[in-house]
Amino acid sequence: MSYTQAPPLADEEMGNFLKEAPTARICSINEDGTIHGVPVWFKYESGQFIIATIEKSRKVRNIAKNNNVTLIIDVGSPAIRGVIVYGKAEVDLKAWDPDAINLLAKYMSREEAEKMWQIMNETAKWVKITVKPEKMPSFDYTKDDIWKDLSNKMGW
Repeated sequence: MSYTQAPPLADEEMGNFLKEAPTARICSINEDGTIHGVPVWFKYESGQFIIATIEKSRKVRNIAKNNNVTLIIDVGSPAIRGVIVYGKAEVDLKAWDPDAINLLAKYMSREEAEKMWQIMNETAKWVKITVKPEKMPSFDYTKDDIWKDLSNKMGW
């Protein structure tokens, strides 16, 4: 028996998934070649991913040297669904209040997002990372016959 990969999400499923998924992990390349992966809040719009981060963060330094990044966005257990995003990242150091508030409003009310953005800016300088996807494979174990069989045998 051989096993390759779970079936992908359909286009509409992927769009809904990216709107609803709570976090992503952004992976950038450290100076020594190792991978730096950290969880981030994100917003997917107009075919791009928007992420807020502190200007002096490792991911900003890494992207300045090599803008190849991977985002891993997945949910669920035991039935895992997700998207892997291979792309190029750009760091924008300019003010970006409206985009930042829109990103935060994915996770809270607009009023709370405005207040949180104000507090965040009192603690550090925040910048915008935009990830432009080059490839976005996805997976959905809920569609996988082998996984369904295993889940049934386990009583999941």
